Amino acid sequence: MKKLIVTLALSALVSSAAYAADLDGKLVKVGSDTTSPPMESVDPTSGQIVGFDVDVVNAICAKINCQAEFVTTGWDGIFAALDQSSFDLVASGVSITDERKKAMDFSDPYIVNSQAVLMRVADQGTSLDDFKAHGRKLSAQANTTDAQVAEKVVGRENVIAYDSFSAAIIALKNKDVDGVVINGANAAAYEREFAGELVVAIKDLESDPLGLVFRKGDENVAVFNEGLKAIKDDGTLDKLVAKYWGLK
Repeated sequence: MKKLIVTLALSALVSSAAYAADLDGKLVKVGSDTTSPPMESVDPTSGQIVGFDVDVVNAICAKINCQAEFVTTGWDGIFAALDQSSFDLVASGVSITDERKKAMDFSDPYIVNSQAVLMRVADQGTSLDDFKAHGRKLSAQANTTDAQVAEKVVGRENVIAYDSFSAAIIALKNKDVDGVVINGANAAAYEREFAGELVVAIKDLESDPLGLVFRKGDENVAVFNEGLKAIKDDGTLDKLVAKYWGLK
């Protein structure tokens, strides 16, 4: 997993002085597509929303004095819901892109993620060159950087985008497509879930920085950046990465 996800370089070290940001205990609602373990998912036993993004936001809130409440929201409508103030920010493994920055504001990046390709076990020897040469089909969740990467690999005509990632997985299992482009951060979890059926066969396609998402002009971006810097500087972020991916 070491090549799939890495923490970003730490910002310049600061003194141990107290951080100025303080949201005075504010309840902050956080939109998240909770279908992407280990980034965010619903624990089947407790019914609670859990995952890396949840822990990151909670750690930031501990620094800037706020309380986070996660709200499950489908990916296809998550940014529109943010614009409509259904919640205060989005934490859902969102890649920071120039196009998205035109419509929304991002925190500083907190990790870098690279895409991978999930395939049927029987096809795991298939290379990217095989996909390109033989017009093999790739799938991905619609309106994601995963879908954009898939188009670069095989061309738009050979990509089938689905509204949900689970639909893309079903298409792969049914042999409607030959691979699914997936966030490297999520790949190992799906490989475990479908052990013996699906495997992460190609890794390290492209890398994207991930950030928290806010409405354009939201003054809380600076506050959260201060909290994010704090959890980088004191090692909390590194510990969370190690917790979920075993990295040192």
